[in-house]
Amino acid sequence: MRDTLAMVLAGGVGSRLNVLVSHRAKPAVPFGGIYRIIDFALSNCMNSGLARAAVLTQYKPLSLMRHVGTGVAWDFSGRTRGLEILPPRTGEKDSDWYKGTADAVRQNMDFIESRPSSEVLILSGDHIYYMDYRDMVRHHRDTGAKVTVAMMTVPWELTCQFGIGIADGKGRITAWEEKPREAKSNLASMGIYVFDTCYLLGSLRSTKEEDFGHHIIPNALRDGVLFCYPFQGYWRDVGTVQALWAANMDILDSETGLAPERWGVTTNIEADGLPYDRPPIRILSGAGIKNSSLAPGCVISGLVEDSVLSPGVVVEAGAQVRRSVVMHDTVISSGAVLDRVVCDKKAVIGQGAVVGLGDDSVANSRYPGHLSSGLSLIGKWAEVPEGAAVGTNCIVSPGVKADAWPSRHVADGGVV
Repeated sequence: MRDTLAMVLAGGVGSRLNVLVSHRAKPAVPFGGIYRIIDFALSNCMNSGLARAAVLTQYKPLSLMRHVGTGVAWDFSGRTRGLEILPPRTGEKDSDWYKGTADAVRQNMDFIESRPSSEVLILSGDHIYYMDYRDMVRHHRDTGAKVTVAMMTVPWELTCQFGIGIADGKGRITAWEEKPREAKSNLASMGIYVFDTCYLLGSLRSTKEEDFGHHIIPNALRDGVLFCYPFQGYWRDVGTVQALWAANMDILDSETGLAPERWGVTTNIEADGLPYDRPPIRILSGAGIKNSSLAPGCVISGLVEDSVLSPGVVVEAGAQVRRSVVMHDTVISSGAVLDRVVCDKKAVIGQGAVVGLGDDSVANSRYPGHLSSGLSLIGKWAEVPEGAAVGTNCIVSPGVKADAWPSRHVADGGVV
């Protein structure tokens, strides 16, 4: 794998995650208690024996760049190993931002050329999965492909969200549709590609097209050099609030196969300049915990069921947290209730406040495409006032203080 160079695309806006990406890039969103989303792609690189990688950043990258650092957490250190962060180029043209996935790689062709490789592995930094890329690269070489796409079968009703291919008996892709309304197959692209380096550079030079799925992959199909790598295992694109919540819930279900610790997923335990010196979990008298994941530093005096809690979360006596994802250093005060809530870092839920109970058929009034399944969102540093009643599909914006709420009652689908 020393002949393979990994390029991790981590610059997307991820707008469907709403307030969770108001202060950070999508791959930097916390996941599963102690991780961030990008940890999965980087850990896959580490566990697959890759020696060289680059992370392509763009949207609100500071938190992500701090987290990735020099790549030491994923063993990208040493004379023959390394990880670099590649932001968009500036100063050459008025529009210097990446225009798409292929354009992002095109702007960094000099980086690829300066690091000789046989293959370039293109990855997305916002997927939750474990894959040994050695198997995919070996498959790529064995078939004689110039381009190999990792693919898996998905439910037919989801095919409109993916690039869809049809493959023959030898694995050669013979037809391709990008997000079709009526798919002819349910074999879906995972957004993971292996390119012969020379073919990739030639393709990027020969066209100004901007996206792999819409442009570069169909061109490879016409050239007759496109093959699929069938994948069977856990994989989820966590680009929506519902998908992010569901993937967190999958950690609690042993039958899903989502097992970050068993997979060997690693995180940067000293990100943001703070040492990971959290004390052990404290479970105090009167606490109740059922089917939940708790991180170091949590202090539990209340009830926690079917939930994922990040480091430093406090659940006071009489408080209840059900089917929720609660991120770092949030305090759920006594008597408060969270039900099907995704709560960002350092929020405070006031005494006796209730969030997430109501009619989940009422979509969010401002972002109906983001929240319509009954989840509610609480932004970073937000404060929910004492005794507040917040319904389902609601959003509490980051940083809003308790004394700034116009009312302590927020109807289903409301926004504070």
